[in-house]
Amino acid sequence: MATEILMPALSPTMEEGTLAKWLVKEGDTVSSGDIIAEIETDKATMEFEAVDEGVIGKILVPEGTSGVKVNTPIAILVEEGESIDDIDISKPATTPEPASEPAQAPAGASTQPAKTDSPAPAAPVADGQRIFASPLARRIAREKGIDLTTIKGSGPHGRIVKADVEAAAGKPAAAPASTQAAQSAQASPSAPASPSADAIARLYEGREFEEVALDGMRKTIAARLTEAKQTIPHFYLRRSVRLDALLSLRSQLNKQLESRGVKLSVNDFIIKACALALQDVPDANAVWAGDRILKLKPSDVAVAVAVEGGLFTPVLKDAHLKTLSALSSEMKDLAARARNRKLAPHEYQGGSFAISNLGMFGIENFDAVINPPHGAILAVGAGIKQPIVKDDGELGVATVMSMTLSVDHRVIDGALGAQLLQAIVGYLENPMTMLA
Repeated sequence: MATEILMPALSPTMEEGTLAKWLVKEGDTVSSGDIIAEIETDKATMEFEAVDEGVIGKILVPEGTSGVKVNTPIAILVEEGESIDDIDISKPATTPEPASEPAQAPAGASTQPAKTDSPAPAAPVADGQRIFASPLARRIAREKGIDLTTIKGSGPHGRIVKADVEAAAGKPAAAPASTQAAQSAQASPSAPASPSADAIARLYEGREFEEVALDGMRKTIAARLTEAKQTIPHFYLRRSVRLDALLSLRSQLNKQLESRGVKLSVNDFIIKACALALQDVPDANAVWAGDRILKLKPSDVAVAVAVEGGLFTPVLKDAHLKTLSALSSEMKDLAARARNRKLAPHEYQGGSFAISNLGMFGIENFDAVINPPHGAILAVGAGIKQPIVKDDGELGVATVMSMTLSVDHRVIDGALGAQLLQAIVGYLENPMTMLA
């Protein structure tokens, strides 16, 4: 029985990818675990493994093809002795799946489902687009007479799963889409449509410009940050930090660590301070999970790293337990591999909190956009010498750094965010406490 090999979702944010290279050709026999292709995701180029054994009967998507949507058939696998000539490829090959609900595929693993002798009911179609649903969900919907096109899936990439169908079974039937659209149109005036890319380009006719195509990373950044600003209720808390004690301690430690080849940066102290502050204010060590809040026990701190064409946010896990020198070495390694796009998904996914430091570029202060599902992100500016009023009332000069905490109000309220920022400032202004 022929089986479709589908474009896998190799990361939670992946919606489409580039089939960079086929490592097999038509007629090749493959076994489970064999690497059959290289897929370029929004973040990196990753190997794609076969799950089933069989023969590559037909390659549907040539290598080098970009913009291939997740779950699009890219090849057909046939059994030994079966020929692609015996199959009507104008009709979709079966894409059977386990009756249980699917789990997120690990990095580098195929999400192609295993074949079975009982093909699932045909996938429904709405407005010319295939509706993705698990076989179990389709079977329950058929038994209960539920139209899958009226259900919004909660699974990966909008996939309809068992729970969605069971929930729909207990609700009154939804009004037809055309009726809903008509009612919506009557209820509110239509919003003006955004100008098309061609319309914008026409505005600059006669002016010299270079058109830059969006790669997967830039498309993902645009989509996620637009979603973040539109759906996350940001609020901002600002504090200034006196860095003189930290700079003095850093200088002493770097002299002592010089023989080991370790050089601590101010950013290393900031990572440690944030990690410890999340332990001191555990209610702020949390993420938004749609219908609930998840409070994390460890301090997993993400740090924004600029790369060509975008950015990564590698995560330093258990940062509260690591020494400054360990954090420094790990951060340097993650940053170097991020710039070469060599990070594995588990190294840039997760965390509850992020740091974006533009101080090295001379930026004095800015507001960072929260990286969902994080509860907050700390924007760090440059340390600048400024006149201050000292504790004894006398005038003096200090190195002062501005910080802005962007907070998701669904997760962290104002007073809680203030406690977190106060704890961060406390560690930075009294850096010896980070070594205790």
